[in-house]
Amino acid sequence: MTDVADAETLLRLIQSVPSPKAEPIKIWLAKVGYERMQEIADPTRSLDRARENWQKHGRSNKWIQQRMMGQETRNKLTDYWSEHEIKKSEEFAILTNIIHQEWSSVTVKEHKDIKNLHTQNLRDHMSEAELIFTALAELSTRQIAESMEAIGMPENELAGRSDGNIAKKARVELEEKTGKKVVTGENYLPPKNGKTLGGNDP
Repeated sequence: MTDVADAETLLRLIQSVPSPKAEPIKIWLAKVGYERMQEIADPTRSLDRARENWQKHGRSNKWIQQRMMGQETRNKLTDYWSEHEIKKSEEFAILTNIIHQEWSSVTVKEHKDIKNLHTQNLRDHMSEAELIFTALAELSTRQIAESMEAIGMPENELAGRSDGNIAKKARVELEEKTGKKVVTGENYLPPKNGKTLGGNDP
């Protein structure tokens, strides 16, 4: 057995180290903390920083726009859940997985496995089509839940399954028309880890 620590504990340990070698990390921590304070005072800074980080990772402006629009759709859905008796993080995860599986025919974990992802955010490695269908599923879930006035897990699960079927039909129809699968193993991992979207960013 050995001593272990999470990231927060390790950073606190680094802050307490008197060695000059730790100074660069301390300066970085101060910089990150200041940037976070700026974002709290002006939330648009966080959006600008997210856009900048995606650009640094090679995402196209078109992809970034779709990713940010999808996040806004996601936020509106989670806001609805929070206001209608969905409180626990595991409940959010269950509902998210239901919606995802309904439209894509794979669970979130299976989708990550297909893309060879581990700790990475699945949405950050989606193609434009995958982002669009995810947003469609979450948009229609919220609208159906609102029309049903869904409250609690059972009713919101029903809304998620109803909506996912709508998005699934659209996905299947697109696949039949194009002959291409919407859910793919493409990702933005470095080439050594497998096939990437890379320069083929939609």
